[in-house]
Amino acid sequence: MRVGIDFGTTHTVAAVVDRGNYPVVSFDGVDTWPSLVAGNAAGELRFGADAAAVRHEPGWSVLRSFKRLLNDAGPQTEVTLAGRGHRLADLLTGFLARLRSDLCDRSNAGLAPGETVEAAISVPANASSAQRFLTLDAFVAAGFHVVALLNEPSAASLEYAHRYRSTITARREYVLVYDLGGGTFDASLLKMTGPANDVVLSEGIQRLGGDDFDEAIVDLVLAGSGLGEVDDGRRDLLREECAARKEAVGPQTRRFLVDLTAVDRPPFACGIDDVYAACAPLVDKTVEILRRVLRDPAAGDEVTTSEVAGIYVVGGAGSFPPVSRALRAAFGDKRVKRSPHPFAATAIGLAVHLDTEADFELSERFSRHFGVFREAEAGTGVVFDPIVPKDAPLPADAHSPLVVRRSYRAAHNIGCFRFVECSRMVDGRPDGDVMPFDPVYFPFDPALYDRPDLGRHAVGRWTDGPDVEERYEIAPGGAVQVTLTTQPAGFRRTFRLERRAAAAS
Repeated sequence: MRVGIDFGTTHTVAAVVDRGNYPVVSFDGVDTWPSLVAGNAAGELRFGADAAAVRHEPGWSVLRSFKRLLNDAGPQTEVTLAGRGHRLADLLTGFLARLRSDLCDRSNAGLAPGETVEAAISVPANASSAQRFLTLDAFVAAGFHVVALLNEPSAASLEYAHRYRSTITARREYVLVYDLGGGTFDASLLKMTGPANDVVLSEGIQRLGGDDFDEAIVDLVLAGSGLGEVDDGRRDLLREECAARKEAVGPQTRRFLVDLTAVDRPPFACGIDDVYAACAPLVDKTVEILRRVLRDPAAGDEVTTSEVAGIYVVGGAGSFPPVSRALRAAFGDKRVKRSPHPFAATAIGLAVHLDTEADFELSERFSRHFGVFREAEAGTGVVFDPIVPKDAPLPADAHSPLVVRRSYRAAHNIGCFRFVECSRMVDGRPDGDVMPFDPVYFPFDPALYDRPDLGRHAVGRWTDGPDVEERYEIAPGGAVQVTLTTQPAGFRRTFRLERRAAAAS
C-alpha cells in the first residue's frame, strides 16, 4: 500500500493512492487521527484515538501538540508525562506504530496484516535537520517504508496541481501556498511549468498555529469573564472548550459562546469581532510572511500578485474566517483559493507524489541556512562559513545526495565543529531563528583517535597537523551528515548532525 501521512500538531491525516484517486483514510468513521499521547503513573501509554478516549479519566495525563517539541529536541530529549520521564523519540515511535496498527485494524484503508506500507511523509518547511532526522527515524522504527520526506506546503502544492492545474497559464505560473496548521505556519512560492512544480522559496514561523489562536481566545475569555488566572488543569479544559467553539465558527457567526462549567462559572458570550480582534495580530504575522516571500530577492525578479494563479489556503487553522478575510483584503478575492479539504491537503499531496501515474514532478529546496563557525585571523577572530545556503536545490534521489566539501590544514590537535542552522543571514552572520547542533569533536592528533571524551580534552595548537577534508551530504529531505577525513592517514568518522536537548515538560 502507498500512503501519504501528514503528522500534524493536532491531528494526523493519511491518504492512499487508489488508481488515480487519493481518498482520505477514515478511522472508525473519522477522517483524522488525534495527535495525542496519554500516560499514567504506572507507565502505561496510549496513543491516538486511545489517548483521546482517556483524556478526561482520573489518573491519566495527556501530552498534546507534542510535534511542537521536536524542533528543539534530540534523540535523548525527555518529556514528563504523569510524573514519569519518557524519551520523546520513543513516544513518537510508539505513536506512529499505533497509527500503523490502526491503519490495519480500525480504518477503511484496506491494509492487510503484514503488508508493506510505502509512505511519503512531511515536516514543516522551516523544520530543522534535527526534526527531520527524528521524524524519519521514528516512521522507520514504527514499521513504515519511507520513500519520500517533503516540506508540508510543497506537498500541498501537489494537491493544488492535481485539482487546479487548469488555472496555471503562461502569465500566471506561480502558486503561493499558505499552510496554517495547529502548531506551525509555512508559506511556499512555487513555479508550475508543465508537470514540474519547482519550489522557489519557503518561509515560516515555527510556533504559530491554531494552538496560539486557542490561547489568545482563552486569554480573552478569562479576562472577559473576570476569572483572571486559573490553574493548569482548568486552563486545559477551557482551552479544549475554546478550540471546539473556534472550529465551529463560520462566515455567518455573530456571537461566540463558551461553556464555563469546567471552571464553575456561567457561560461567557461576546461578539465574534472580539474573538477576531484577539487573533488578528497572529493572522497579520502570516500575511507579512506572504508579502516577504513575494518580494524576496531569492525569487529573482519580484513576483507580483498578477503572476500568482492562486494563494492556496491549507491546514486546519486556515478555515478560521479571519484568515480568509485578511488574505482577501491584502491580495484580492480572486487570488485566494481554499482547499476543499484544508486539513487533508498535505496528505493528499503526499499521495499524489507517490503515484507514479500522476505525472507531477517536485523540485524541493533547502529550507534554512546551514553552516559552521570557524576560527579566523590566526585565532583572534571567528567567522561563519555557510555550507549550504537557504533555498539551495535539494537532490531528488537519495542515492545522489547534494555534496559539499571543504579542505584545509589542521591547526589544532582536536577539531571542535559548532554547526548551526538559521532562518536568515544578516551581514554574513546567522540571524532570526538560529538552531545550534551538538558540537562535533574530531581528533586530528593520531594519539587521540581512541579517546572517547574529546570534549573534555584540552584543545591546543598543533604545527604539524594533517590535511582535513569535510564532506557534507544533504539528503532529499534536507537532513545533513558530515564525514571528516585526515590525509594521508585516512582516518575517518561520519556524524549525523543532531541535538540532545534538555528535558522538556
